[in-house]
Amino acid sequence: MPARDYLSSLEQFGIKLGLEQIRGLVDALGRPDRSFASIIVAGTNGKGSVTAMVERALRAAGYRTGRYISPHLVRLEERFVVDGVEPTPEEVDASIDRVRAAAAALPAPPSYFEATTAAALDLFRRRAVEVAVLEVGLGGRLDATNVVTPAGAVITAIDLDHQQHLGRTIEAIAAEKAGVIKADRPVVLGRNADAVRAVVGAAAEAARAPLTYAPDGVTTSATMADGRTIASFVTPCARYDGVRLALRGRHQLDNAVTTMRFLEVMADTHELAVPAEAIRVGLEDAVWPARLELRRWRDTDVLIDGAHNPAGARALAAYIAETYGRPLPMVVGVMRDKALDDLVAALAPAASRFVFTAVDSPRAARPADLVAAASRVAPSRPAVDGGAPLDALATLVPSPLPVVVAGSLYLCGEIRARIS
Repeated sequence: MPARDYLSSLEQFGIKLGLEQIRGLVDALGRPDRSFASIIVAGTNGKGSVTAMVERALRAAGYRTGRYISPHLVRLEERFVVDGVEPTPEEVDASIDRVRAAAAALPAPPSYFEATTAAALDLFRRRAVEVAVLEVGLGGRLDATNVVTPAGAVITAIDLDHQQHLGRTIEAIAAEKAGVIKADRPVVLGRNADAVRAVVGAAAEAARAPLTYAPDGVTTSATMADGRTIASFVTPCARYDGVRLALRGRHQLDNAVTTMRFLEVMADTHELAVPAEAIRVGLEDAVWPARLELRRWRDTDVLIDGAHNPAGARALAAYIAETYGRPLPMVVGVMRDKALDDLVAALAPAASRFVFTAVDSPRAARPADLVAAASRVAPSRPAVDGGAPLDALATLVPSPLPVVVAGSLYLCGEIRARIS
């Protein structure tokens, strides 16, 4: 069976939280994670952005880096970037084949995510990576990425999401995210509510892990220009003037502060050497597709954003209000395990009309269910079933106004691939 077919066959096992399987895999592979330093990034919103900024800064500081993310948008290779470049399909297939051989001795097959995580660690060892930045897939405590013992951990903004797996309260979810904290390893927490800070603080204290709350001692000033944020920061360690953030949206200010403070802490503890100049490069040069990404199709600006939970939707709505000053037409599709009413309600102030769609997945919410949600929480907004993703987008273009594509990263990936 070809490597990709084997990997696809594991999707039938769905989400499996727990570390027993991944430990068995990495043990059978000879613990590839111990051949490089790891940084683990958990959170609900902002973890991908922080992963991208941290990896770019480390690369600017001269480290050979690996970056592991999920899900991919178009190509599997996107998950396993080395020094800013995707590996070849042959390299990825070879790592998957080694994972398949290792999995043969396990009592049960691994999940798709467990297999891709093990493949990433194997590939990073073979490519002689020095530092790998690993984005947590789901939660933290029982996520496959938590098999590593990181040099340090980052926890970004925490909000309600994946409640069927992580718990129904913000405190329960924070406890799961805080599971990435390891004994005596530094952890930096991004801006969060007091309830989250209390949970993470208790977890860090129990693990004897030095905790830094990123906003403490930091002053920020910012202006918006053409949808971009230009900011100056003063931290306890350095001053950064006139930084033009690569990633759009005022909410990226908090992610930038979290990135800066994490890298400063790692430098202070001599875990990593990342000067201020390299940190600046990370903030100004990071690339993170489908997060307030602007593309052009059929003489229309298309703003693509993976706002798949209420907090992400609020950030998107705030960006639209600040940048465009008026509601815009939206194509929206999400997975059915999301809080549909809350997500649509968060998007509604920035939507002139909704065209709902679904990717070809049994996990996708039906457009009819999204239309029903809109009728409940945003009855003044026109809402229709637009059919397949590209058909839905085509109903709104050409347009003198930008058109927004929002929701699932699977939807964003499909649209990006079709309008490239």
